[in-house]
Amino acid sequence: MASTLNAVVSLTSSKSSSLPATSCAIAPERIRFGKGAFYYKGNNVVTSRRVVSVRAEVTTDTPPPVKKVEKESKKNEEGVITNKYRPKEPYTGKVLLNTKITADDAPGETWHMVFSHAGEIPYREGQSVGVIADGIDKNGKPNKVRLYSIASSALGDLGNSETVSLCVKRLVYTNDAGEVVKGVCSNFLCDLKPGSDVKLTGPVGKEMLMPKDPNATVIMLATGTGIAPFRSFLWKMFFEKHDDYKFNGLAWLFLGVPTTSSLLYTEEFDKMKAKAPENFRVDYAISREQANDKGEKMYIQTRMAQYAPELWELLKKDNTFVYMCGLKGMEKGIDDIMVSLAANDGIDWFDYKKQLKKAEQWNVEVY
Repeated sequence: MASTLNAVVSLTSSKSSSLPATSCAIAPERIRFGKGAFYYKGNNVVTSRRVVSVRAEVTTDTPPPVKKVEKESKKNEEGVITNKYRPKEPYTGKVLLNTKITADDAPGETWHMVFSHAGEIPYREGQSVGVIADGIDKNGKPNKVRLYSIASSALGDLGNSETVSLCVKRLVYTNDAGEVVKGVCSNFLCDLKPGSDVKLTGPVGKEMLMPKDPNATVIMLATGTGIAPFRSFLWKMFFEKHDDYKFNGLAWLFLGVPTTSSLLYTEEFDKMKAKAPENFRVDYAISREQANDKGEKMYIQTRMAQYAPELWELLKKDNTFVYMCGLKGMEKGIDDIMVSLAANDGIDWFDYKKQLKKAEQWNVEVY
């Protein structure tokens, strides 16, 4: 902010002869007094030669406000809608389909469900919706909303933009007291019958939105039901036709599950691979059935380690996007792989990962 001192200076000689007043603009830091003794008296400066009257005011020139330059997102977020429906006023949809998609001998049940929303919940691939289970909690209040990643493309499984699909694992476990505990919302959802009402909120989230670039490399890392957002990506990429989008890049999926009977959507992925073998790769990590050369269980990071140099080269490109969804512990295992690879190039992995996040190329949604 610049400021100037506007002053009217009157010079009066010791003989009281008057001189014309002079008006000038002076920057405050440039005010100088000549040699000789001086002192202040009222608004005057008295020197050995004459009295100088200074009448001044400071005015401030305010520069015009600087317009903030909006950063253009690399993701498909233009026009994205969030929180159209909130917990106090949810949308009531109908259950169209609810089917178990894991084998009977799988450790736990996972269900695929389709709800109608009549076009009222205009979500994008990578967003989530909230579900409010019927009933009340232990405090006598309505059950709280629970968020679930959407497992269908924006067009939905029926292709009419009027449905939303979820992939939900039924939560049942035994606590330390030996009591069987059932997750309220997951069991509510898995038990729903076609024709039932379901209260929905959202859509929410921008973290997992797809990249706009149809030539991007998209690396998807999922454990269990963390596959949901990537099913939505892959349907758009390989099962649908869009006037403004045709995927020509590389989609590489890593899916980690405990057993073969826990694998999800494999028939769909097989069709995608047959349809676009140059554009789609899928690698499974089945921890209780597979091991690496060292005899270590095959977790998702173990499988990724087999492709570590190739993955690192891809991560150096500015059109590679990594998406991670699933169990929270998976990120540490992936960090462990990348630390040494980055170090070989003289790069600190954690600093580099921060740069990737800032560039929207490293996207995480874990629980």
